[in-house]
Amino acid sequence: MKISTKGRYGLKAMIDVAVYSSSENVTLKSISERENISEKYLEQIFSALRKNGLVNSKKGAQGGYSLSDSMSKITAGDILRALEGSLNVVHGEEIEDDLMEKCIQNNLWDKLNHAINSLVDSITLEDLVYEYNKYKNPNYMYYI
Repeated sequence: MKISTKGRYGLKAMIDVAVYSSSENVTLKSISERENISEKYLEQIFSALRKNGLVNSKKGAQGGYSLSDSMSKITAGDILRALEGSLNVVHGEEIEDDLMEKCIQNNLWDKLNHAINSLVDSITLEDLVYEYNKYKNPNYMYYI
């Protein structure tokens, strides 16, 4: 499995929206400037994120993007699947007579796919924002 620039930039852009959209919508131009990602590429990314229900968009002078749900409910897996499709390393195929393939599929590929999907689904946008704030400000304190 290889995550493309679309997936990597999508994660960065979603962290940016989470950090900067607390009081107003975030524009693609502002994300582009802060994250050094082309606006055209961000348009493609946010089109997919919007279609998958991860962000809301608003047109006009106060327009831009905001998260469609709380940071604690959006996972890295949600974001990556919206942009990359399936995260499976090997997709299950109908294997009827090939016993070796069945053995490999059941004992390796299925377990690897499950581990990857479980990991990305366990990391929320809130977790990523928390880590970002820790790196940005070593004295950052997080309160619930």
